[in-house]
Amino acid sequence: MAASVQAAAPAKPARLGLCAACHGETGQAQIPGAPNLAGQKLDYLREALKQYRDGRRNVPLMRAAIGPMSDADLDELARWYSAQTPLPPTQGNP
Repeated sequence: MAASVQAAAPAKPARLGLCAACHGETGQAQIPGAPNLAGQKLDYLREALKQYRDGRRNVPLMRAAIGPMSDADLDELARWYSAQTPLPPTQGNP
């Protein structure tokens, strides 16, 4: 059973490094203001990445980071982040 679960997990994308600098390798944001991507819906991530790349979402940092990526690259990233398990919210000190 564990082998079938592992087989279904997406391979780590070759282009993950630049994304991981802000969003974390497992989709947990590394810097303030960057959203967590772990567990987001695949279709949402895929479309959002295309919109950043194509300039329909005007965020210069994102456009610079993913501007040269192909649809296949963006699909790998979307699959990777959507397959990650989000961390439960942390509770602040009382």
